[in-house]
Amino acid sequence: MRRSRPIRIVSFIILIILVGTYFFVTRREEQTVVTGTAIAATATPYVEGSFVKPADSVLRATLTPEMYDVTQRNGTEAPFHNEYWDNHEEGIYVDIVSGEPLFSSKDKYDSGTGWPSFTKPLVAANIKTVADNSLSDERTEVRSVHADSHLGHVFNDGPAPLGLRYCMNSAAMRFVPKNDLVAQGYGEFLSLFQ
Repeated sequence: MRRSRPIRIVSFIILIILVGTYFFVTRREEQTVVTGTAIAATATPYVEGSFVKPADSVLRATLTPEMYDVTQRNGTEAPFHNEYWDNHEEGIYVDIVSGEPLFSSKDKYDSGTGWPSFTKPLVAANIKTVADNSLSDERTEVRSVHADSHLGHVFNDGPAPLGLRYCMNSAAMRFVPKNDLVAQGYGEFLSLFQ
């Protein structure tokens, strides 16, 4: 006995809906696992000098797609739609890959650009600058020393006295609040906020 054409069409549509739902739910679970892993991997206490950069496959598994794109492919996140552009809490910003200390909230200011901006690094030895000719204008790229993560760019249009604007990507950093500095291995910076 052959099924009628309408029953076959309805069965096909139900099959498409079930398969689509399965892939949607599976993808959402994968994103949750990736994000949770990235947060867990970077929240361990920092020990200076102990960092060894993980293999690319590990970075892909532990960073969110945006974190990976920014830090490993020199990407740029959207302005005004990132985690730290308007964060006013006291604490420090560390490299999302290595945990090396980069910037302090004491040196953060609102540049109006939609990205977290700083007047100077917290630990100058943890950042390096390189010429960036990827656009028509030459820019100065900022990278972390130990993880070699792309962080953003530095410009000469910042406030006095240094006149610098370190325009960073939130996706390249993790914020450590003042009250968590000791527990996460950054106790040496607590005096900045007392």
